[in-house]
Amino acid sequence: MSARPRRELPQPLRRLLRLRLLLKRKKPDFVRIDQWRYKRIEDSGWRNQRSLDNKIRRKWKGWPKPVEVGYRKPAAVRGLHPSGFVEAIVHSPEELSKLDPKIHAVRIGRTVGLKKRLEIVKKARELGFYVLNPGKRVEELLKKELNKAQSSQ
Repeated sequence: MSARPRRELPQPLRRLLRLRLLLKRKKPDFVRIDQWRYKRIEDSGWRNQRSLDNKIRRKWKGWPKPVEVGYRKPAAVRGLHPSGFVEAIVHSPEELSKLDPKIHAVRIGRTVGLKKRLEIVKKARELGFYVLNPGKRVEELLKKELNKAQSSQ
């Protein structure tokens, strides 16, 4: 199995990716008021605070932090995969021809079945793409094919 393709990143972009990682570690978990108190809203996610006496909205000491614009990440690296590639969702092998392996990493759509997924992974590796989610079964099938080819020689 060959090594995973890597993207050559300019130094400023590499620095911004590192900065994004550090900022992510500092970002608090944004919660809805009383999310820790009531089980029925435990997994409801963040909601904007609207009431007059909301402690989160008023930024009281000891209460969870509210969502603010200062928690955003640098614009140049927003939406990039941690490896620096731009993610592209692919549903068929033909879609790979529109992408650049030096810029894009391939993420296979969740509705794609095993047969087509196998075709996509084979073609993507042939063209030099980084496949983010090849799938365990596809890896096993590719390994079997490789073993079969080696044993027949």
